[in-house]
Amino acid sequence: MQQRLSRCLSSAAAQGSSPSSNARTARLPEVLEERVSQALEGMRRSGTFKTERIITTPQSSSIKVQNDSDKPVLNFCANNYLGLADRPEVIQRADEYLHKWGNGLSSVRFICGTQSIHKELESQISDFYGTAYPRDTILYASCFDANAGVFESLLTEQDAIISDSLNHASIIDGVRLCKAKRFRYANGNVADLERQLQLADEAGCRVKMVATDGVFSMDGVIAPLRDICDVVERHGAILLVDDAHATGFVGDTGRGTGEYWGIINRVHLVNSTLGKALGGASGGYTTGHPLLISMLRNTSRPYLFSNTLAPSVVGAAAAAIDLVGDPKTRAPLLDQLWSNATLFRSRMQDAGFVLAGKDHAIIPVMLGDARVASQMADSLLARGIYVIGFSYPVVPKDKARIRVQLSAAHSTDQVNHAVDSFIEVGRELGVI
Repeated sequence: MQQRLSRCLSSAAAQGSSPSSNARTARLPEVLEERVSQALEGMRRSGTFKTERIITTPQSSSIKVQNDSDKPVLNFCANNYLGLADRPEVIQRADEYLHKWGNGLSSVRFICGTQSIHKELESQISDFYGTAYPRDTILYASCFDANAGVFESLLTEQDAIISDSLNHASIIDGVRLCKAKRFRYANGNVADLERQLQLADEAGCRVKMVATDGVFSMDGVIAPLRDICDVVERHGAILLVDDAHATGFVGDTGRGTGEYWGIINRVHLVNSTLGKALGGASGGYTTGHPLLISMLRNTSRPYLFSNTLAPSVVGAAAAAIDLVGDPKTRAPLLDQLWSNATLFRSRMQDAGFVLAGKDHAIIPVMLGDARVASQMADSLLARGIYVIGFSYPVVPKDKARIRVQLSAAHSTDQVNHAVDSFIEVGRELGVI
């Protein structure tokens, strides 16, 4: 042992170092430290600096937040649209898969990371969208990863991506990784979409892919997919829809915006998530034409270089899809969700609040000023209502808001209490 230590010390001395060099700490360049410090201070002054509230309970309609009070608060800012995040059947299935299949695979899918349960979930998702159209599904760690991997894999520098101006950040980042020519159309503006497709045609683009959110989550607005499909088909393009804020609860049976508009089989690719309505954990997927899905399995970098989904996540997602697929469990959940959304919107409008969106469980309360949004969120929390103020750069400048999200887990009394609290705080701050 002593001889080994002596050899190590001799080697370190020969390299001009010593054991004490391990005590050195990394230092930031002054220019970077100053730049970041100034940027953060600017965020604090403008009211856009974001802090994370710490939750000390499972996700639910009623939660506890780490603060001076131990009282529960009502949560109106989760993507837990169907209330399945703490649903006993979902938790039980996750526990069963954990104990049967292990904690994880320690591998990507193509090496030794594919269990039978992963293929079963992919088939379950494909069947969820119907069997009239040939379909396959590929799982990702998140919908963000699905969006990051699709464009680069399927499009070349000879092609075009035509993207809605308000698409999610993950679509924007995915497009940046792609060599295809980029075109952008005004949010939900089908006429402008057609103009951009014409420009892509004039540029000689061989393949044209139109990408849009199914629901624009900051506004609670559903994209006009029926009209978009008409334009896409006229130009021989393909359509990708990010349906993260629709899967499981939008449409008569929760199949998303494609079902809502009656065009589910006219959409070439759907990217979505298992982390919102379908159990609230993590995971995402792309579902669509088997040929395209096969290409993604072989070339999509987030798929090829990320660990496979943990078995517990697979089990929870499978249970959630079972609940949505069964009319006996789906119907009461959707009835309660849409009843809550209708009640909240009608009472808030009657009180004089300016609301965005339509036909969705996301109901933004428009305030404009970032500081007012932050103050209102803090005042509501003090009254037992957990909401978050959104401001630049998450939303455009001077478009600050509180994005309220209704859930099937909320009771009618809870929704009414939230509205009463909004009215009280709104009057105090001069919003209404």
